[in-house]
Amino acid sequence: MYTIAGRQIGSHYLAIATLGTMFVGSYVGLSGGEKQKKETRPPINAKSKDEEAFIHEFLESAQAEEKKAKH
Repeated sequence: MYTIAGRQIGSHYLAIATLGTMFVGSYVGLSGGEKQKKETRPPINAKSKDEEAFIHEFLESAQAEEKKAKH
Protein backbone atom coordinates (compact mmCIF):
# COMPACT_ATOMS: atom_id res chain seq x y z
CA MET A 1 0.00 0.00 0.00
CA TYR A 2 1.18 3.46 -0.89
CA THR A 3 -0.09 6.77 0.42
CA ILE A 4 -0.79 9.19 -2.44
CA ALA A 5 -2.53 12.50 -1.78
CA GLY A 6 -3.55 11.27 1.67
CA ARG A 7 -5.21 8.08 0.44
CA GLN A 8 -4.05 4.49 0.56
CA ILE A 9 -3.53 3.10 -2.95
CA GLY A 10 -2.79 -0.56 -3.62
CA SER A 11 0.30 -1.47 -5.62
CA HIS A 12 -1.78 -3.38 -8.17
CA TYR A 13 -3.69 -0.18 -9.03
CA LEU A 14 -0.42 1.65 -9.57
CA ALA A 15 0.82 -1.17 -11.82
CA ILE A 16 -2.39 -1.13 -13.87
CA ALA A 17 -2.23 2.66 -14.22
CA THR A 18 1.43 2.53 -15.27
CA LEU A 19 0.89 -0.20 -17.87
CA GLY A 20 -2.25 1.46 -19.19
CA THR A 21 -0.46 4.78 -19.56
CA MET A 22 2.44 3.13 -21.36
CA PHE A 23 0.22 1.22 -23.81
CA VAL A 24 -2.03 4.18 -24.57
CA GLY A 25 0.97 6.49 -24.96
CA SER A 26 2.67 4.03 -27.31
CA TYR A 27 -0.48 3.63 -29.40
CA VAL A 28 -0.99 7.37 -29.75
CA GLY A 29 2.69 8.00 -30.46
CA LEU A 30 3.01 5.32 -33.12
CA SER A 31 -0.35 5.81 -34.82
CA GLY A 32 0.96 8.76 -36.83
CA GLY A 33 -0.74 11.89 -37.99
CA GLU A 34 -2.73 12.68 -41.07
CA LYS A 35 -1.76 10.86 -44.20
CA GLN A 36 -0.30 13.05 -46.89
CA LYS A 37 -1.43 12.87 -50.48
CA LYS A 38 0.62 10.37 -52.43
CA GLU A 39 0.76 12.20 -55.72
CA THR A 40 1.50 15.86 -55.84
CA ARG A 41 2.57 17.48 -59.06
CA PRO A 42 4.46 20.70 -59.53
CA PRO A 43 2.49 23.53 -61.09
CA ILE A 44 2.28 23.53 -64.88
CA ASN A 45 3.10 26.88 -66.44
CA ALA A 46 1.12 26.49 -69.64
CA LYS A 47 0.22 29.41 -71.87
CA SER A 48 -3.22 28.03 -72.75
CA LYS A 49 -5.75 25.48 -71.51
CA ASP A 50 -5.09 23.27 -74.54
CA GLU A 51 -1.38 23.11 -73.73
CA GLU A 52 -2.15 22.28 -70.10
CA ALA A 53 -4.57 19.50 -71.14
CA PHE A 54 -1.93 18.08 -73.50
CA ILE A 55 0.67 18.02 -70.73
CA HIS A 56 -1.73 16.27 -68.34
CA GLU A 57 -2.60 13.64 -70.97
CA PHE A 58 1.08 13.10 -71.78
CA LEU A 59 1.99 12.63 -68.10
CA GLU A 60 -0.87 10.16 -67.57
CA SER A 61 0.13 8.11 -70.61
CA ALA A 62 3.79 8.13 -69.52
CA GLN A 63 2.80 6.88 -66.06
CA ALA A 64 0.62 4.15 -67.59
CA GLU A 65 3.52 2.98 -69.79
CA GLU A 66 5.81 3.02 -66.77
CA LYS A 67 3.41 0.82 -64.80
CA LYS A 68 3.17 -1.64 -67.70
CA ALA A 69 6.97 -1.81 -67.98
CA LYS A 70 7.30 -2.66 -64.28
CA HIS A 71 4.90 -5.62 -64.51
